[in-house]
Amino acid sequence: MPPRINLPPVTRISLIALGLQSVLSAAIRYRQWTAHSEIVIPYLNLIPQLSLVYPWTFVTTTLVESNIFNFSIAALTLYHGGRYLERAWSSRELAKFLLVTSLVPNALCFATLILFFTFTRNERWTLMTIAGTIPLQISFLVAFSQLVPAHTVTLFRGILSLRVPRFPLLYIGAVTALCLTPMLTSVSFLLAVYGFITSWTYLRFYKAVFPDLDQSQTSSLRGDASETFAFAEFFPGPVRPVVAGISENVFNVLVAMRVCTPFTQDHISAARGDNAFSHHSHQRGAPGSARAEAERRRALALKALDQRLHAATAGAAARASGNPTPPAVQPPAPSATGPTVQTQPQANTQKTMTTQTGEAGSSSDNDGSRSSA
Repeated sequence: MPPRINLPPVTRISLIALGLQSVLSAAIRYRQWTAHSEIVIPYLNLIPQLSLVYPWTFVTTTLVESNIFNFSIAALTLYHGGRYLERAWSSRELAKFLLVTSLVPNALCFATLILFFTFTRNERWTLMTIAGTIPLQISFLVAFSQLVPAHTVTLFRGILSLRVPRFPLLYIGAVTALCLTPMLTSVSFLLAVYGFITSWTYLRFYKAVFPDLDQSQTSSLRGDASETFAFAEFFPGPVRPVVAGISENVFNVLVAMRVCTPFTQDHISAARGDNAFSHHSHQRGAPGSARAEAERRRALALKALDQRLHAATAGAAARASGNPTPPAVQPPAPSATGPTVQTQPQANTQKTMTTQTGEAGSSSDNDGSRSSA
C-alpha cells in the first residue's frame, strides 16, 4: 500500500494553487514565446501598469513561480513550513498569516515601483513583474524565530552553528546576491525586505494569542511582548543597541500616530507566562523594554524539555511493561547438610540403609554368641 501524505487543509490548498498557477504560467509563456519579446501575464502576475483591472493578483501572484528552481524551493517551503505552522497555530491563523504576508508586501512593492516611476519617469519600473513566494519564505523564517528563538541549527558537521533568529537576515543577504544575477530581479529584494517587516509586525502586535487557561488572561490578547522577539534580536550583537534605539523611536512615533498601541500589563504577563509582573505596573509595556521577559522564553523551553523527558521516560516504561524481561535464574545456594531433596541420590540412600541394617544384624548375632558363652 503506498504511503499516505497527510497535509493540513490550508497547506494542501496552497501547494495545489502554487502548482496550478505555475504550470499555467509556464504554458502561457511557452505558447507566446518569441526571441525578441518579454512575456507578461497581467491576470496572473502583479504588474503595476497592467494589473489594476485584476485586483486578485495582489494575492495570487505570490503563488506563481517562473522557473523550476524557484518552484522547487517554494514547494518545499510550503510543504514543511506550512505543515509545521498550521499544526502549531491552527488552519485559520495560518490562512490569515499567509493572506497578510502576501497582500501587504505585494502592495508595498507596487507602491514603491510607482514611486520610482514618479521620480525617474522610467516606464520600466511600472512593467516589472511582482511575483514569487519570497515574502512567504522569509515570513516562515520569522515565525520560526518566534516559536523556537533559542534553537540552534548546526551546519557542516558542527563547523557553523546559528540560532534561528539569524536566518531572516541571511536570507535577505542571499536574495540580494541573487539579484545581481539573472535569476532574480530587484523586485525580489523589495519583497524580501517588506515580507520581513510585515511578518514581524503582524506577529509582534496583531496575531491573536491563545489564552493560558491556568492564568487569568483575557481571550483578546494579541501580539508577542517577549524580549526574545524584539526587532533588534534579529541583528548581530554589535549593531543590536543601535537597532534597538531606532526601533524604539519608530515605535513611539507610531504610538503617537495611533497606528500601534503599547503593550498592556496583560500582554507582558502573558509573554512572561506568569502573573508575577503585577507589582511592576508602573513600567511601560513597549517592545524591548522589559528585560525579565527573556526568562519567559527560557522557562517555556525548560518546560518543553521537561515534558519531552517525561514522555520519553513514560514511553520506555510502556515498552518495558509490554515486553517484560524474563528474570535471571539464580543458581541454588549450596546447603550445609548435603544435597537437596530433588538432587538427593535415592539409590545410594537405599543401599546405605541396607548396609547399615546388615551391620546391625551382625552385631546382634555377635552379642548373642558372647552371651551364650
